Amino acid sequence: MFPNRSGLAAHRRQKGSVLIVGIFVITVMFLLAAALIRISSDGDEALTLEVWGTRALAAANSGADVAMAQLFPLGGGAASCNASANWTPPAVVGFHGCAVTLSCNAYAVDGEIQYRIVSNAVCQSGDLRVSRAVEVTARDVE
Repeated sequence: MFPNRSGLAAHRRQKGSVLIVGIFVITVMFLLAAALIRISSDGDEALTLEVWGTRALAAANSGADVAMAQLFPLGGGAASCNASANWTPPAVVGFHGCAVTLSCNAYAVDGEIQYRIVSNAVCQSGDLRVSRAVEVTARDVE
């Protein structure tokens, strides 16, 4: 009951093909793992940009609110439009790393004075820098 020599020779030739298939499977698994790691990294970066973009938009909106409060004080009085100013956001977590630049221009339209306020916010952390701008147009109604 010895195996015949032709079957033994065929068996020896097939041993090398298992090694090639194994290397191919390992290579494909490595490439899939690398792609998944890259996708995860891109997702993390997109989430970070979204968070910083939201912070910059909130800072720009807050800057526009501050400029409107300066332009039209609660106690009444004449509206004064500062040409440009920097506003320092409060030292809270949401505004960390953000700076706001305000500009105000007055112009006459049909005999009424209108004001255009532009609030530019830049939030940055390390290599990441996000900017948002908010523009508000207002007029004094008496």
